[in-house]
Amino acid sequence: MTAPNLLTARTLAGGLTVHPVGVGCWAIGGPDHNLGLPMGWSTADDRASLAGLELAYTLGANLFDTADVYGHGHSERLLGHLVSQVDRDSLVLSSKVGYFAGTAAHAYQPSAMRRQLETSLENLRTDRLDIYFFHTSEFGPDDRYLDDAIAQMGDFQRQGLVRCVGMRGPHRYAPHRLTQPRSARPDKHARFRALFDRVRPDFLAVRHNPLTPPAPAGEQDIFTLAAENHTSILINKPLGQGLLTGKYDPRRPPRFGDGDHRRRKRWYTPDALAVVDRGLAPLRDRFGPSTQDLARVVLAYSLQRADNAAVLVGFTTPDQIRENLTALDTPLSADDLTFVRATLGQLQQDLDAAGEVFLDETAPPA
Repeated sequence: MTAPNLLTARTLAGGLTVHPVGVGCWAIGGPDHNLGLPMGWSTADDRASLAGLELAYTLGANLFDTADVYGHGHSERLLGHLVSQVDRDSLVLSSKVGYFAGTAAHAYQPSAMRRQLETSLENLRTDRLDIYFFHTSEFGPDDRYLDDAIAQMGDFQRQGLVRCVGMRGPHRYAPHRLTQPRSARPDKHARFRALFDRVRPDFLAVRHNPLTPPAPAGEQDIFTLAAENHTSILINKPLGQGLLTGKYDPRRPPRFGDGDHRRRKRWYTPDALAVVDRGLAPLRDRFGPSTQDLARVVLAYSLQRADNAAVLVGFTTPDQIRENLTALDTPLSADDLTFVRATLGQLQQDLDAAGEVFLDETAPPA
């Protein structure tokens, strides 16, 4: 599909009108641990984060996505500085619940959800969220808390605290990736569909970029499913956490500090980065060599996938914000889309053959 103008505002579920490129605020939460795992970013700096948020708003971004667990409130509090400086009605604010239980028996215990929402609203300096996501598909043994959690979300909506309800696309609960052998893991697609039918969300959070494999045989494409159910999509990791922009040099691999989830990711090793670098060469030859050239291509690829979607780009510096929000111009042609799909499909095969799975099953929540 080719969009008429990639920068045209999109009206999504709940009547929310957004710039097609939103801002993901996971990285600005800084280094962090949760559930015994590193789940933050060691490269964030608060001054740069605040400057980046302000620049994003100046450049037209109005969709900002965060979560209670990103820096355990730190991301929300930084975003709250921006919220306090601008017209609240000009923003679309999204946060999440489910990965941090505090002292509660479970994160989806209704009383815990209410406390987390109240804290998120306080952190964000607002009286309401436009989208509130179920951040995980883990609702306790035998889904003990599922019905009550869904009912609690409905109460939030009736009280005007939450406008739209969201949930994750097919994914695995992060601790299960470490505790369950791959052969014993349940079908995440079947699990997602069962929850989708129960939750009936307004929004889905879906990981998507040109490396994303097609839906399994017999499974409905998630974008088609969303469209048929009048559900909108927030696309995360459209840039592959920076890897698809070619920013990492395999000769000088990045070093990440404590509390950074990337320390345990195989694709940041020199060997994996070398495979990525070679795989991006055809895109550089066709579209240009800069990181912004590649960002334009991969962001357009996802935005042209569906009209009922926006992409979320993370950042740790204002320069990244400027690059991503000014990258888009004309849509990719049908030939361009085919070329990108084939080129990065080959890259995925090369990564698999090298034993470096890009879409790693150890990836933490986004």
